[in-house]
Amino acid sequence: MTEPPRATATSATATSATATSATATSTTATSATATSTTATSTTATMATGAARKAELARLAALFRSWGVRRGGVLMVHASLSGTGVAPELVRDALLAALGPEGTLIVPAFTPENSDTSRAYRETVAGLSGPEAAEYRRGMPPFEPDATACPTMGALAECVRSTPGAVRSAHPQTSLAGLGARAHKLLRRHPLRSHLGRLSPMARLYRADAQILLLRVGFEVCSAFHYAEYLMRPRPSRRTYRCVVGEKGNWVEYRDLELDDSDFGEIGSRLPRPLLAETEWASETVVLCGMRDVVGDAKRQMSRYRRALA
Repeated sequence: MTEPPRATATSATATSATATSATATSTTATSATATSTTATSTTATMATGAARKAELARLAALFRSWGVRRGGVLMVHASLSGTGVAPELVRDALLAALGPEGTLIVPAFTPENSDTSRAYRETVAGLSGPEAAEYRRGMPPFEPDATACPTMGALAECVRSTPGAVRSAHPQTSLAGLGARAHKLLRRHPLRSHLGRLSPMARLYRADAQILLLRVGFEVCSAFHYAEYLMRPRPSRRTYRCVVGEKGNWVEYRDLELDDSDFGEIGSRLPRPLLAETEWASETVVLCGMRDVVGDAKRQMSRYRRALA
C-alpha cells in the first residue's frame, strides 16, 4: 500500500493550529475589550452617582441654611426653568432637608379641568362655537392617580408622579405630597371647599407649615386663598363645574369666588420680618411661615377689599 503524503497532513495540522491560535487570540481580545468597556461604564456610573450624591447633600444643606425646618411641613411653589437642575434632584434635596419626619407638599392644581376657569376660557378663545362644544365633550375626567398638573411646574409634577406620593381628591385644586404626614394632611378634600376650612390647606395652616417660594413671587402663593375664607366680609360665592369619573360627567358645585389678582401686591406689603429672603440661580427665594403671612393677608384683604366692594 502507498502511504499518504506526510507533508499534506503536516500542513493541515499547522493550518488547524494557526486557526485555533487566531481564534483564541481574537476571543481573548474581544473578551478583554468587553471587560474594559464594562469597567469603564461602571466607573462612569459610579462617578455620576457620587457627583449626584454630593450635589444633593450640597442642596439639602443650602435649603436648611435658608431655614427649612427638619421634621416640618413645607409647601413649595417653584420655577426651575433656566437653573439646569433636575426636578428629581430638588425633590430629593428638599426631602433630605426635611428629614424622615418631614413632609413636602406642592400644588397639583388642574384649572384646565373646568369650563368656568380662566385656563379654559383662554383655551377655547379662538375656537368656533361647534369647535368649543366638541372640545368640551372630549375633556378627560380628573383622576387623582393619573391626571398631570402641567401648569404647576416641573417640581410639582415630579412630586405628584413620584411612587408613593399622596394626592388630595379635589378635581381642580388638589395638593400632592411626600413624607411622614402627607396622608394625614391630604386625605380629605371635599368638592365644595377649594382651599377653605375643610380642605388640606386648612390642615397645613394648623400644622404651622412653612411656605417656600423658589424663584417665584407671591402672585402664585396659593395659601393666600385660605385668607379669603378667613376675611370679613367673605367674598361672594359662585358656581364651578368640572369633569370627574368619566368623559361627559360634569359636576357642579358652589364655593367662594376666589381671586388671585392682588396676591402680588399683598405679598409686597407683608412685614419684612416675616420673610427670609435670599437668591438662588439669579432669582429671588422667599421662606415664610404660613400662619404669619396668611394672617397678614387676611388683615389686608379685610381692609381694602371691603373698601373696593
